[in-house]
Amino acid sequence: MSNRRIASHTLVASFAAVATLVAQGTQSQQAAPPPQIQQPASQPQTPAAQGQRGSGGWQGPMDEARARQLYVSNDHADHGRGVNFDRQIEQKAEEDKRWADVTAGVVDYQKVTYRSSVGDLDIPAYVFQPLKKRGAAGHPALVLVHGGVHSNWAITYWPFVREAVERGYVVVAPEYRGSTGYGEMHYMEIDYGGYEIEDVMTAVDYLKTLPHVDANRLGIMGWSHGGYIALFSVFRDTTPFKAAVAMVPVTNLIHRLSFSGPGYQRNFATQKRIGGLPFEKREEYIQRSPLFHVDKLKTPVLVHVATNDTDVYYYEDQQIVDALRSRKPTLAETKVYVDPPVGRSSGGHTFNRRVNPETLEREDSPEQIDSWNRVWTFFEKRLKPAAARPGAKPVQR
Repeated sequence: MSNRRIASHTLVASFAAVATLVAQGTQSQQAAPPPQIQQPASQPQTPAAQGQRGSGGWQGPMDEARARQLYVSNDHADHGRGVNFDRQIEQKAEEDKRWADVTAGVVDYQKVTYRSSVGDLDIPAYVFQPLKKRGAAGHPALVLVHGGVHSNWAITYWPFVREAVERGYVVVAPEYRGSTGYGEMHYMEIDYGGYEIEDVMTAVDYLKTLPHVDANRLGIMGWSHGGYIALFSVFRDTTPFKAAVAMVPVTNLIHRLSFSGPGYQRNFATQKRIGGLPFEKREEYIQRSPLFHVDKLKTPVLVHVATNDTDVYYYEDQQIVDALRSRKPTLAETKVYVDPPVGRSSGGHTFNRRVNPETLEREDSPEQIDSWNRVWTFFEKRLKPAAARPGAKPVQR
């Protein structure tokens, strides 16, 4: 018999043997039900998590210490745990006394309260004005917005306020919902990218009550979270502002929270009008991220960022710079400062707010001087009296 025929017979025999084994296995399975596998207990999925990529409880052994570290609540009752609200109120009172001291005889300073247009909260605000007013509609005005998820209008803003007033601006600095120093209710009402923007924009209604302010010459400027609010004040269908400046602004919350740890994420997930993380509330975070609203811009905007920022990392701010340069080149002025001298915190995040906290004098670097020169040039070009603009007709009053 040939070798080919021997191999053929051997292959047929092997297939027959395999078929016999499969048949025996099938009969065995039919005869006895499969053993029941005990599944480990897991937490029920929330409606928000169902259907999400990667959803479902962890089925293996768990490191409890790591689980506690990573846990992010979406319960508003968990917001502000451990905060000493009484101490915040005391610190604000101490700082307000210092504000009164440094402004005495230099600018007209007062602290006011106005009702937010949302209708649910009174908003404290600092007001700084020239000692001598120019008369009806004689002054442009700036709304200056502080940063920080929970922070306030700090005394270290003083040298920049003083310069603004010396240049003839009336300045309002709102302590929008979530700001510290005003008790638990004000703190807990934080609404990042939501009602806080209306709180800030309602400052315009207050400015309109001042006869010496020209309501047609209003600008807004903010730093970090305040820069984020400044962007949102002009990334909308209508705005009262003729110019906006955003310094090192937060711009993409989805990106930002993915780069941040649970401690930072809890500040957002526990806000009562958010209630979750980006994977749970995707559309909510898109709505609250200026990057996704660039196309609404109709107002001139100036944006400065730093490559060595260790708060709003350049990975995030590069996105808004690129979007503005490519889609709004006639309205946006942007500048990227490459590794400028750092401020007292967060690397280059405060590169143009370098201030000695004791003397309250600017600690200028060439980059800080350049940034502020650009800011004032930007505002003064766009907030001039109508009669002073090239080609403008005299204003009849």
